[in-house]
Amino acid sequence: MSPDGSHVAYVDDASGQFNISVQALKGGPARRLTSLVDSAVRRVVWHPSGRSLIFQADIGGTEKIQLFQVGIDGGDTQALTDTPEASFALAIGAPVSPDERRLAFSGNDRNRAVQDVLVKDLASGVVERVFDAGGRMYAGHWSPDGTRLTAVDWRENNSDHVVYLVGADGGAPLRLTPDTGEPAIYGLGPWLPDGSGFLVVSNAGREFAGLAVLDAETGELSWLDVPDWDVERAALSTDGKTLIWTVNIDGGSQFRGRDLSSGAALPLPELPMGVVREHAVSPDGRHLIFGFASATSPWNVVVLDLATGDLRSLTDNGPSVADPAGLVEPERVRYLADDGLEIPAALYRPRGVTDRVGVVLAIHGGPAAQELPEYSYDGFYQALLGRGLAVLAPDVRGSSGYGKSYLRLSFRDWGGGDLGDCAAAVRWLREQPWVDPDRIGVYGGSYGGFLTLSCVSRLADLNWAAAVDVCGPSNLVTFTRSQPPTWRHKVAVMVGDPDTDEDFLRSRSPVTYADEIRAPLFVVQGANDPRVPQPESDQIVERLRARGVPVRYDVYPDEGHGFSKRENLARMRTDVVNFLAEHLGPADRS
Repeated sequence: MSPDGSHVAYVDDASGQFNISVQALKGGPARRLTSLVDSAVRRVVWHPSGRSLIFQADIGGTEKIQLFQVGIDGGDTQALTDTPEASFALAIGAPVSPDERRLAFSGNDRNRAVQDVLVKDLASGVVERVFDAGGRMYAGHWSPDGTRLTAVDWRENNSDHVVYLVGADGGAPLRLTPDTGEPAIYGLGPWLPDGSGFLVVSNAGREFAGLAVLDAETGELSWLDVPDWDVERAALSTDGKTLIWTVNIDGGSQFRGRDLSSGAALPLPELPMGVVREHAVSPDGRHLIFGFASATSPWNVVVLDLATGDLRSLTDNGPSVADPAGLVEPERVRYLADDGLEIPAALYRPRGVTDRVGVVLAIHGGPAAQELPEYSYDGFYQALLGRGLAVLAPDVRGSSGYGKSYLRLSFRDWGGGDLGDCAAAVRWLREQPWVDPDRIGVYGGSYGGFLTLSCVSRLADLNWAAAVDVCGPSNLVTFTRSQPPTWRHKVAVMVGDPDTDEDFLRSRSPVTYADEIRAPLFVVQGANDPRVPQPESDQIVERLRARGVPVRYDVYPDEGHGFSKRENLARMRTDVVNFLAEHLGPADRS
């Protein structure tokens, strides 16, 4: 939201690529500020003057992110960084200092294996490296007086954080979080107006993440909300009075709020089942602006009048696939794994189908992610439903949203208990009277692609009807060795070290069991993918083709790990839906 509360800036792909649009809070047409074709905008924030926007973008999905500035009237963009082989990230909060002179960000330009905190003088262009002690550091929020920055070291896979206070002009950083030996997250939020502390979302000493104030001198936590679900994100009005946060309740977002001047809870409407992202309170505390999506509706910018409770959508994005009358909300189900662990899942069943149906087991990436009630993968699930197929999307062990113990179950166990959870899902499906037991397929991207390949190779006796792998690792040895330098430590913690765990990683690699694959397979890969490089897909495809096993292999030369071009995403989604419908559709299909 603009500093004067009159406009909202957001990123959308209506132009075919992710670009910046600006729209008046009162409504009216949006105005596009950038027209990037080969680059994708990944995040945008307002300059405190309101006269320009600062954003980060990469080219072709390479994730070599650079920083830019564009005036509110559009026109040419100004590059704020220019080291193409490195990657930068704007501060987690407002990156420009209160006096509008300095920009806070992080980058690995000095050493590709670590990420430093940097401050740039916007007038002179001089950059100071205010924290360069190693780690994967991110700048957080400026203190109200502009003399200090919060900063956080992301260790493991964003499941263990260390918080520091950093002087804006350098000096020794102050560590605020204790070294207890127990991993904990600290999601950095805005400062209190008096500079005594700042908001954090943390699971320190808890199973789930709560909302607290972290004292800027002692590091002590004062808890504001400790639900038995994860707090996701908090937003504070400029005057420090209106605090609103979201809680993830079984995958769906719900608002909670408090008037910090009186301590009273704020009356907030209950949202339909869906997902909230990037919410902000207007400077006057009157409006709440947020992104919202549900299983049947794509992302839109929504405005809540906090005084009247009125909700209105600022944008009007509608479903792009399937008949709106046939759109389906998911049912939350749970099934038991072999060891008795309860596995949550989202179940989508097609409307008006009375015969037994084929089912796609859809496995999310991560693994530290969650199956959310959103318009997944540009309507991919709804497109499958429109072809008469059901979808079961499990949160296998290692998923987020169910406590840190559940999340850590997949550490150094890829292809272990999580693969057993997939087998249990198939057994549960075959017990359902509406499922055709011979028409069960599997789909997944990234980590989900790894489990997809593991399912059809190591669980081949389940007789999968079809499988689709989107940029999934096939060889954990080559995968871990190929990681970008700043990710290698976390991958060693999450997956394994290729130098000391080679035999173990090979035993968990789908390519080791490629000769067992019998199911029709479709592999999709972005050629510029830095996280799961193309050789991971090449290996499994080459092994199958050497045996004469047919496999479809589509490589997109201008995409990375997550597709950014709308045309490519639509083509990929359509091709995958057609492939699955061909192999999982009714037995009498012609």
